[in-house]
Amino acid sequence: MENEQTNGEPVSPQLETVDLGALTAERDQLAAEKAELQDRLLRKLAEFDNFRRRTDRELAERGDYAVGEVVHGLLPVLDDFERALKLKSGDDEYARGVELIYQRLFEALKKLGLEPIEAEGQPFDYNIHNAIEMVPTDETEDHTVLGDLQRGYHFRGRLLRPSMVRVAVKPS
Repeated sequence: MENEQTNGEPVSPQLETVDLGALTAERDQLAAEKAELQDRLLRKLAEFDNFRRRTDRELAERGDYAVGEVVHGLLPVLDDFERALKLKSGDDEYARGVELIYQRLFEALKKLGLEPIEAEGQPFDYNIHNAIEMVPTDETEDHTVLGDLQRGYHFRGRLLRPSMVRVAVKPS
């Protein structure tokens, strides 16, 4: 009765002798395949995570670029307000209204990341200044910015527009 299965058929002697070498080889092969599949899965997860981070970063950069373009388009409006504020007006209420509109626009753009470049009195820096006029003078140090002709701006840490400036030079 040892050689009989539960259904009553005799068990073949070939099944009783198990080839341990073949089973071990098959187990090792399956373990290697499992390890390879796990490795591939981890690599795909890492690739997907990198892809997600890259697309998030690119999307944020595109958003920053789009906002920067809008802000850049509004810079001439700020320039016009600054020129209007420098003019004397007979109507003080009108001048005050123009100043309030300018301040509100400027503050809104500042909240988006616009930063004016303070140039006057600073050493000339060709990275952020465009020298439009060279003024011979002994009153200030050589290559000092005397004044803005057009204000420059940074937007979120990047140069949006360089300052157009007058620069002091030593008379020869």
